[in-house]
Amino acid sequence: MFVSSGWKDFEVLYAGEQEKYERWGNVLLRRPDPQAVWPVFKDGRESSWDEIDKPNAVYVRSNSGGGAWQKLKSMPPKWNINYESLGKKLEFIIEPTSFKHTGLFPEQASNWDFTGKLISDAVKAGRDDIKVLNLFAYTGAATCAAALHGAAEVVHVDSSKGMIARAKENIEVSGLKDSYVRFINEDCRKFVEREIRRGRKYDGIIMDPPKYGRGPTGELWEIEKSLYEFVSRTALLLSDDPLFVVISSYATELGGNAVGNVLDLTCATKFGGKTVSEELGLPITNMNINLPCGQASRWTPRK
Repeated sequence: MFVSSGWKDFEVLYAGEQEKYERWGNVLLRRPDPQAVWPVFKDGRESSWDEIDKPNAVYVRSNSGGGAWQKLKSMPPKWNINYESLGKKLEFIIEPTSFKHTGLFPEQASNWDFTGKLISDAVKAGRDDIKVLNLFAYTGAATCAAALHGAAEVVHVDSSKGMIARAKENIEVSGLKDSYVRFINEDCRKFVEREIRRGRKYDGIIMDPPKYGRGPTGELWEIEKSLYEFVSRTALLLSDDPLFVVISSYATELGGNAVGNVLDLTCATKFGGKTVSEELGLPITNMNINLPCGQASRWTPRK
């Protein structure tokens, strides 16, 4: 498991009964998590949420679908938290949304550190032109990390204007406004095809594709049917001396080894190297176990 255990401003305090209880800076939130299929434990014994201190807010699901945050204590509408990645500070804006999310997936920190080390090592070795492509890039945490660790250019692609706007804010609060980051508001498949025609190349590629979606003109995306073709096309954008491709997935029907096989058949077939696939995880600090949070497959050209 790729466990993101380096957080100081965030932690999962408890998890159980398909919910998790988290600390985001000084704010406590409880929200659904289908992976927490065990009871809540407190002080080493089976407990219940009634015995846990009240959070600032609880996300309550609606019987008709969706849900809403129920505030139990005062809290700001949004706030910032920090993460130290390989000795360098990142800062992100947290804002609970009506879809239970907060604008950040903290389990991705292990991927930020993984790609960050490969970028920084390449820069130390004399490469000053590292280009990174971040697809389905959401609020830009991986974009910030790539810029922080020395990428000369980061291209951030997402079809949501709102996510692009928040990613720009995260770049700003992380002190990276002087970094060369290009924000592209477009369907990722269309962007990749255009970059292929342009002959553009990237040394690192990151993607976090959704399980299901539609492009701006109705293009259907189903991860099980669309992933291989998309990755095979995206692999054409790799430079002659690439550093990595990282694919994250939260589709429970798609196993990590399946995504790893896609990378082996597209990247390793051409460049060699290896793919490592593991679950992403977060420590549950008061229960001494890890919470599974999707999976990631990482390809690198060196074995």
